[in-house]
Amino acid sequence: MSNPVSDIKQSITALVRAALDAAAASGTLSACAELPAFVVEIPADTSHGDFATNAAMVCARTFRCAPRKVAEAICQNLVLEGSGIERVEIAGPGFINFFLGRGWFSEAVHSVLAQGDAYGRTSFGSGEKVQVEFVSANPTGPMHMGNARGGAIGDCLAAALDWAGYEVTREFYVNDAGNQIEKFGRSLEARYLQIYQGEDAVEFPEDGYHGDDIKARAQEFADLHGNRLVQADGPDRRRELIGYALPKNIEKLRQDLESYRIAYDVWFLESTLHNGAIDQAIQRLSDRGMTYEKEGALWYKATENGGEKDEVLVRANGFPTYFAADIAYHYNKFAVRGFDRVINVWGADHHGHVARLKGAMDAIGLDGSKLDIVLMQLVRLMKDGKPYKMSKRTGKAVSLTDLIEEVPVDAARFYFNMREPNSTFDFDLDLAIEQSAQNPVYYVQYAHARICSILRKLAEEGVSPRACTADELDAMDGPFETELIRCLARFPQEIVETARSYDPAKLTKYAVEAATLFHKFYDKCRIRGEAEPLMQARLNLCLAVRTVLRNVLTILKITVPESM
Repeated sequence: MSNPVSDIKQSITALVRAALDAAAASGTLSACAELPAFVVEIPADTSHGDFATNAAMVCARTFRCAPRKVAEAICQNLVLEGSGIERVEIAGPGFINFFLGRGWFSEAVHSVLAQGDAYGRTSFGSGEKVQVEFVSANPTGPMHMGNARGGAIGDCLAAALDWAGYEVTREFYVNDAGNQIEKFGRSLEARYLQIYQGEDAVEFPEDGYHGDDIKARAQEFADLHGNRLVQADGPDRRRELIGYALPKNIEKLRQDLESYRIAYDVWFLESTLHNGAIDQAIQRLSDRGMTYEKEGALWYKATENGGEKDEVLVRANGFPTYFAADIAYHYNKFAVRGFDRVINVWGADHHGHVARLKGAMDAIGLDGSKLDIVLMQLVRLMKDGKPYKMSKRTGKAVSLTDLIEEVPVDAARFYFNMREPNSTFDFDLDLAIEQSAQNPVYYVQYAHARICSILRKLAEEGVSPRACTADELDAMDGPFETELIRCLARFPQEIVETARSYDPAKLTKYAVEAATLFHKFYDKCRIRGEAEPLMQARLNLCLAVRTVLRNVLTILKITVPESM
């Protein structure tokens, strides 16, 4: 797959290295055993060049020569023929600026059109097996705003990784065991008994789940099975209530996430780890000298592996801790299922858990550096300029279901990815439903629809796009055309950078930039009424923009309208 920006960067790097070798061979520069690394990048002001390198400055010490003299030696020995580079300039203390010929821009348009729906895909990930685990909400109640943001971030990150050439698995970890399920059972039990004995007669657990969803599940069970569990033993009653309510809650999670356009490859049940996997993980740690006993409990030597304090693995009552299950779960990811890299999307309140879990992977004989955690901050919902905290429907905190009843899924997925995961931001509910250029997702979608409208109107006049020659495409040399093409050429690299940084916000920002540049181009560059070759070249550019906007919105799982 083509990556115009990466390809030309590699070409410039090779040309500079060859020029340095030639300068050393001719005696202009002294010989050296190894050249230091240098960068080739797009300058902030592209009027100074399409690409620039700091090679002369980082190599100055190696050649014991002033940076500008090194730059002059490089430029004198550059072989530009056939490179697509038109000219070079030295700037400031020794930066070298590269100006590309029109052929590079024309080829970029051709690459977009030739690859179509596949444009943007690269082999950067080399098929590395990556698992992205995200949301993983407790199945004891509805999903909240943190889950809504985590879902959008995790799903879009997984898509970007797939486009960047990784083999990606999306996973939801179902916490269907442990303390929270015991609390879930006690909460259901109390609500069930209250139906028959009254709320005053049955005390509700102080640490129980107070949501209306618990009452609803208990009432559903009572409607189906009556009072037959009232006289049952507590453990049996709780077990049956959990057996009824938990699968329904998990299915509700699945349905809510599917309505949010998230489909997982794997739903992993924590309970499956309690069939020996936790014991095996603990034994591996013990075999490696990473555990000790104290006060009847089994402890993990976390402080020897980056943790702030040692952690209990097995309580004095014989029950494993959540941390023990987490170690077993991640051992399963790496050692059993063979993922090369694991990415977890967590709330920022889990910050303290990062180092100890990565350290536990080292302690158990794996590589903790292969475990990456994306920490996300909370979002503040705003409506009418004020914080919006309560659902109109329930009077409780706004859930994922409430959110997508308030705003379109397109807006939710786009907005939650408009900032880096580790940044807080205000989600403007009013703006999210506004159909104007002020609404970023509407603005991007409108650019796509506008291109479709242009094509429809021209078709009514008997004008259809045709393939253009390189010379015809070269004629698009104005500033608005050039900046737009430069943006399209960056798309594959933007996906690579998204995958590298675990930051889907790069794609939403890119989408807005591409839409903005298209609107500017269309306002400044006529299509209808121009000479046929230039009209067709600009139509080709419109088709290329439509392709890129469609692809980036597809990655974000946002609808791509043809009319608005």
